[in-house]
Amino acid sequence: MTAYLTDIVDGLGTARVAVVGDVMLDRFVYGDIERISPEAPVPVVKLDRTEEMLGGAGNVAANVASLGGSALLVGLIGADGAGACVRRLVSGLGGMDRLVESGDRPTILKTRITARQQQVVRLDEERVGPPSAREREGLLEAATAALGEADVLLLSDYAKGVLAGDMPTRLIALARAAGRTVIVDPKGRDYARYEGADVVTPNLRELREATGMPCDGDQAVVVAGRTLIARHRLKAVVATRSEQGMTVITADDHVHLPTIAREVFDVSGAGDTVVATLACALARGVALPDAARLANAAAGIVVGKLGTSQVTRDELAAITRRQEMDESDRKIVLRHEAAAVAGRWRRQGLKVGFTNGCFDLLHPGHLSLLRQARGGCDRLVVGINTDESVQRLKGPTRPIQSELARAAVLASLGMVDLVVLFGEDTPMELIDAIRPDVLVKGADYRVDQVVGADLVQSYGGTVLLADLKDGFSTTRTVERIRLVS
Repeated sequence: MTAYLTDIVDGLGTARVAVVGDVMLDRFVYGDIERISPEAPVPVVKLDRTEEMLGGAGNVAANVASLGGSALLVGLIGADGAGACVRRLVSGLGGMDRLVESGDRPTILKTRITARQQQVVRLDEERVGPPSAREREGLLEAATAALGEADVLLLSDYAKGVLAGDMPTRLIALARAAGRTVIVDPKGRDYARYEGADVVTPNLRELREATGMPCDGDQAVVVAGRTLIARHRLKAVVATRSEQGMTVITADDHVHLPTIAREVFDVSGAGDTVVATLACALARGVALPDAARLANAAAGIVVGKLGTSQVTRDELAAITRRQEMDESDRKIVLRHEAAAVAGRWRRQGLKVGFTNGCFDLLHPGHLSLLRQARGGCDRLVVGINTDESVQRLKGPTRPIQSELARAAVLASLGMVDLVVLFGEDTPMELIDAIRPDVLVKGADYRVDQVVGADLVQSYGGTVLLADLKDGFSTTRTVERIRLVS
């Protein structure tokens, strides 16, 4: 991965994407099973809590917003409570609501009932079919208005009806007239509906169905992709291939991108993340191969999360920075990855420790702290401040070494098991995510002054104050260097 990718992640915040497609509401009902119903041999789920999230094209818009971009969402909702919830959630994203209200169809609602970490049943409320003439005109009017404010048109087809028939053809024509790039997350076998699109993003199954060709192996995927390009005047196909990564195909070139996922917990919604990231990058003028590399990185993050999830711009920036480092250095992880690994260690009966700092110009005092920290636990996680947070804490002349260099040095130490960058002024959010058994800080602090001490002690953890090695300070070292120079 090139340094260029890290440089462009911040630019995603100015992307404007018109998302048109099947909007859904995902409702998650969590509870516990204590008994079997006397009325029928089914479990009785005692309700604990309910969560609601945007699904379908709504999840694509949520991913655009999570990356910092502006989403203009166009789709159908019903005149019902689920539709009102969709509007509230879109408003909460800071996006623009271009939704068309149907008078005779409900908002698509998928309710998942989960108990004891197991989905018991899913209830789908929907009416699948093409929109009415009035609804079609409303959707086209809303899409035209959205295109006037967007850089890219993204069609999110879940085969529920909004993009039925010639609707994609008409929308692509509108985008072409407005000079906008078109990305399609397709469904079904009939890709003639997407003719003239810039990029389509089928998965392997969809690519096989659309072409009737085998897609086993890199070369077969390229041949199938070029068949679609030739048949339907497409500029490119980005084939998502699950654990095999993705392949970017044009008429005269291709590139295979291996997956970078470390932990796969849930692949649902990964396609939404891919197309949203592609759209944001292409909106900022990024070349397709590099946009696909960003999308591949984003997919590697989101499959490590549970449920309908999004990737933040900070997470994407962190993973692109990590890819710039030595690929053999696998200790440097993202926050959610550290939390997952720490949880696995605890389930194995291992005691997890945590300490943090800037660790600029590593010296014997730092090594002493790390040795004591590692001596108090079985696995040690070290949080280090990003460059921006060091500047806020210590002034514009610090750090002396970049966050990448500081992380690489710490990761090279045998006493350190994981390294996590954090951008906040304090590591409180990171501590809450990892929930260490042992929290370590230097003895120049009192326990009541240690950030996170109350939290760690509340669930039975301990705070270790490590003895300091006299005579060593990064600040004094920097001052001596400046005097000599």
